[in-house]
Amino acid sequence: MSLFVIADLHLAQTMNKPMDIFGKRWENHTQRIYENWQNTVSDEDTVVIAGDVSWGMRIEEAEADFRFLESLPGHKIVLKGNHDYWWQTMKKLTEFRDRVGAYSVDFLFNNAYETEEFILCGTRGWTLENQYTGDDLKIVNRETERLKNTLKAGKALQEKAPEKELLVFLHYPPAYGNLRCEPICEVLRESGVKRIFYGHMHNADPARLVYQIAGARSELIAADYLGFCPKKIEIEK
Repeated sequence: MSLFVIADLHLAQTMNKPMDIFGKRWENHTQRIYENWQNTVSDEDTVVIAGDVSWGMRIEEAEADFRFLESLPGHKIVLKGNHDYWWQTMKKLTEFRDRVGAYSVDFLFNNAYETEEFILCGTRGWTLENQYTGDDLKIVNRETERLKNTLKAGKALQEKAPEKELLVFLHYPPAYGNLRCEPICEVLRESGVKRIFYGHMHNADPARLVYQIAGARSELIAADYLGFCPKKIEIEK
């Protein structure tokens, strides 16, 4: 039973949203995701999908994309990305999942999950700017509270299984180049988490990627960066 991670699937089974307009490496990306996933992940594994799952604007428009997820092996744990406009309350998300029969999917939203070796926490985060507007600051504060909530849930699980490493998954990077989302970074620093995984960044400048954030190692796991193949998270000794 292994843990994998990937972000930014940008599925569009019923939407007219071809991703190859963003470059040749996105050509046939859905088929590549399907083939790589089938060859990499087993039914006993867990895959965290760190946001930007579906281009559906309304939850009904995401139904085919969730049936696609259900066709893939493994337990999928999904968190919200900036393009997941279909996202709802946890109650509505669960009802939607059950209605479309995507029973292998769960949602990471003010909660945490336990696998055989890890405890999984996460939230969307927010974009990086030199100076936040008032509206942006409200979102940053809300996401900071959600990060606190998921970490609280994760640490409650960790109390019963202290040998398991607590991991944090974000959609937005908490830092890039000289930019930092300080409220998010402060919570991460206080949590003592050692590894962070994030998506969102396409065509990122490797020189501006920040590999140590708030005392933790950080890693970009956007689908195009990973070659559209879920990445296995190794157990650290």
